[in-house]
Amino acid sequence: MRTVGIVVEYNPFHNGHLYHLQQSLKITEADAVVAVMSGHFLQRGEPALADKWVRAEMALRGGCDLVIELPVAYATQAAEWFAFGAVSLLDATGVVDSLCFGSEHGEIGILQRIARTLAAEPSGFRKLVAEELAAGVSYPAGYGAAVRRYMEAAGDLEAAAYPLDQPNNTLGLHYVLALERIGSRIRPYTLRREKAGYHERRFTDGQIASATAIRRTLMESGSLQDVAAYLPQSTVELLKKACDEGKAPIGWERFAERLFHRLLASPAEELAELHEMTEGLEHRIKKALPSLPSLDVEALLAALKTKRYTRTKLQRALLAALLGHGKELLAPARLRDGIGYIRVLGFSAKGRELLRRMRRSARLPVLLSAARPPADDPYLRLDAQATAAYALAYRQPGPRDLFRDYYEQPIIVDR
Repeated sequence: MRTVGIVVEYNPFHNGHLYHLQQSLKITEADAVVAVMSGHFLQRGEPALADKWVRAEMALRGGCDLVIELPVAYATQAAEWFAFGAVSLLDATGVVDSLCFGSEHGEIGILQRIARTLAAEPSGFRKLVAEELAAGVSYPAGYGAAVRRYMEAAGDLEAAAYPLDQPNNTLGLHYVLALERIGSRIRPYTLRREKAGYHERRFTDGQIASATAIRRTLMESGSLQDVAAYLPQSTVELLKKACDEGKAPIGWERFAERLFHRLLASPAEELAELHEMTEGLEHRIKKALPSLPSLDVEALLAALKTKRYTRTKLQRALLAALLGHGKELLAPARLRDGIGYIRVLGFSAKGRELLRRMRRSARLPVLLSAARPPADDPYLRLDAQATAAYALAYRQPGPRDLFRDYYEQPIIVDR
């Protein structure tokens, strides 16, 4: 059984995701799909619209065969470590033959040339990154500029012109870099992103819209009817059930009270020990709090944002404060060691067959719940804590919601 891996958030699963999934199967000639999916908190430092089990079922009903979780320690990181965690998990299953991701450019050969050049992080490249950051730009902008300069110096003008200012192109480069660095046999493919852009906040097409536009509309109107045209029917049904139960839609403001208490109660030196708190950001937060026009997360983000502190950077820092994620546990030296398990969130009939194969081929323990971990794994513990923190945003959270990681079995969808 040929199997393609994809890296997803499905926040929520929409028609554009369905197109990507179908095209991934087509261009890789695969028979099955393994999705690595972020849990309750996402790569841009945001809470997911609905919990990870709802979104795993969206994925399975949409055509995925096996959904495994990207631990929160990697799911909320910048592109390099997000990609490293996801690609490492796909490789560790032992059943994935290819990786297919969307990009604005849609050309894999150039990405592979850049990745092969930079995989070992040559000292000259690191120096260029440092120079760009010293000029006061954000890390993504500095990294992209350094790639351009380095590839120009190497004489590859086509690679130097590759548009790394576009988010999916950048993430795609890091997927291919991760494959190179771990020596994976997985073959990468990319699809040109069609219709709506990643950050597009408006509806621009009759059937496909960005997840950003869908979330924004749903949060503002509270009506699934306003976004139903852009979602598969199965996603509409699952979201309706979650909304009726008071478990969706979840946004940053559901966490405002707990977040502000943490920021106000913690001294600056304690905040400074949190992940993503760099260059005195903790002092900027403390200074901004008394002068906010209102006690909501959007007001805080607006007060903190600068050219250097992007919204994504700030959201990740606030998320670290909410979840208590310290610098030491999420330091690159620790992240480089990788993930110690494969957590299964759901599977189809084909997925069940993949799990049988993984019992022989997987290089990591395969977990169906967090109740019996291979050891006291720190990343698995962070996932359970993230589930409890997320559940507190429900309309009426119960004890089982807080401890759901320990008893919830994988979602099974036999298509």
